[in-house]
Amino acid sequence: MAETVDAEHSKFQLLDWGLLLGAAGIWGASFFFIDIGLEAFEPGLVTFFRITFGCIVLWLIPTKSTHIAPEDRKKVLLLGVTWIAFPLTMFPIAQQWINSSLTGMLNSAMPVFTVLIGLAVFKIPTASIQLIGVITGLGGLFLIGLPEVTTDGTNALGVLLVILAVLSYSVAVHIAGPLQREYGAIPVVRNALLVAVVLSTPYGVVGITDSGFAWGPMIACIALGAGGTGIAFALAAELNGRVGAVRTSIVTYLIPIVAVFLGVVFRDDTITLWAILGTIVVLLGAFLTTLMESSS
Repeated sequence: MAETVDAEHSKFQLLDWGLLLGAAGIWGASFFFIDIGLEAFEPGLVTFFRITFGCIVLWLIPTKSTHIAPEDRKKVLLLGVTWIAFPLTMFPIAQQWINSSLTGMLNSAMPVFTVLIGLAVFKIPTASIQLIGVITGLGGLFLIGLPEVTTDGTNALGVLLVILAVLSYSVAVHIAGPLQREYGAIPVVRNALLVAVVLSTPYGVVGITDSGFAWGPMIACIALGAGGTGIAFALAAELNGRVGAVRTSIVTYLIPIVAVFLGVVFRDDTITLWAILGTIVVLLGAFLTTLMESSS
């Protein structure tokens, strides 16, 4: 636990900013690629392609062989579920009903949920200003989802699935940090990806039956997997080990910007004023959750 607290309070270096911007940019584009992938493939197949291509990329990266201790294998298994298999299954299902821009906006709540999960589950010390940030962020999340919830049931379900995915991410970053510091970023992520490939295969096989084929969606899925799952997860895991879970979750500051830009410019996404205001409020809450180090 002391190691986790030290990471949370370490100074941000130039490399940390590079890792942060790289992961945020790639993940911000991932919702755009999901939208394109869904033009030809069922959600389960999009998820399977994403995880599989990401797994291949990470296993092709040369790195020192690392043996995961038996007592940590269950944590890697849990990471494969919470960081990869479950959330990456939720996003394509949700984007059948909500657009890529809204999905990116909802992801901005990750720092808020990370502090909440850190306090409730992992007993990480939390300052009063961070709790104010959590409350603020949850209020903003309500504003983002309000227009969708008041339209029809499927839109509301899409919002709920994204929120569940973000909650799952928030659990995962707390598990990933100590593992990455012990074994390194790439060994942890690629072992978790192996777990996720196995878990996503049945849903992917089912998805084949109702899927077509087109090169555009196929290329989008390759980019989604190689970048959004392979490279971005490695960058985020490395950052997580260097600066801790809460500050790693700051990547979500930039995800909505990238997602909205790509969605509006290339997909003609429509964004409500409530969603814009809600995203600003969530990001304010997320900022407040990062102020612990300045008060300590």
